[in-house]
Amino acid sequence: MDTFQFHDMKLTWLNGGVNYLDGGAMFGVVPKPLWSRKYPVNDNNQIELRTDPILIQYQGKNLLIDSGVGNGKFTDKQLRNYGVTEQSKIDDSLQELELTTDDIDYVLMTHLHFDHACGLTKWQGEKLVSTFANAEIFVSQIEWDEIREPNIRSANTYWEANWKPIVDQVKPFDEQLEVLPGILMVHTGGHSDGHSIIRLTQKGETILHMADIMPTHAHQNPLWVLAYDDYPMTSIFAKEKLVKEALDNGYWISFYHDAHKRLIKWDPTGKEVIGELPRSRESHTTAL
Repeated sequence: MDTFQFHDMKLTWLNGGVNYLDGGAMFGVVPKPLWSRKYPVNDNNQIELRTDPILIQYQGKNLLIDSGVGNGKFTDKQLRNYGVTEQSKIDDSLQELELTTDDIDYVLMTHLHFDHACGLTKWQGEKLVSTFANAEIFVSQIEWDEIREPNIRSANTYWEANWKPIVDQVKPFDEQLEVLPGILMVHTGGHSDGHSIIRLTQKGETILHMADIMPTHAHQNPLWVLAYDDYPMTSIFAKEKLVKEALDNGYWISFYHDAHKRLIKWDPTGKEVIGELPRSRESHTTAL
């Protein structure tokens, strides 16, 4: 597993699964000759995307950013349509760290689309139960409201199976929430109406986790937003502001979906990489 020591915080990327999605959908209106220079694509026009939760160990607490694609919750048709070739192995990842799902104190949900939220629940016999039974689960109030009453578009990604078993654990917030000193969740909207980012700050340095506003390192350009975004102009404006702040101040940027980079830092121009944590396991952009 890939790890990064960020002063008093230790970050570890768990195995949350992998799926392959259409590259055109992931880069919206950007022409393929442009985006394919920055991110590998297979013969079926699909790109590899991780769904790897980030474990943060800090101040004696275990926190997760998002929950993975889950395990055993897809039909064969869904596995094919969503390009899921590997489901979550969170239990195995935690076992390597001598932890279990019961040791997770907080889960920080950037949003509740199925590829981020399926790992929140699991099958126990014939019943769906909470995966992280002892955790408080933080998510924006807007996102929490929408998953419970999805609209005609969002119903495809907001699943009842991912929220009903965790109702008593969810702690919604409005504009922002300081989970612990140096860990701040901020509502942005854009990708979904309730989408949030996460700022990790330690000793004058910052890691910015922009979640699906910037799902991979190839999405640095503020105009390169997903066709999946519900409010693309909100995504563009939020990313424009955040990328400028990150470049001006030398922030690290972390990723949940990137199959090639875990963390990256650019110079102030955004053209030169001055620091990175590559994914240690080789990625495989293969046809499905």
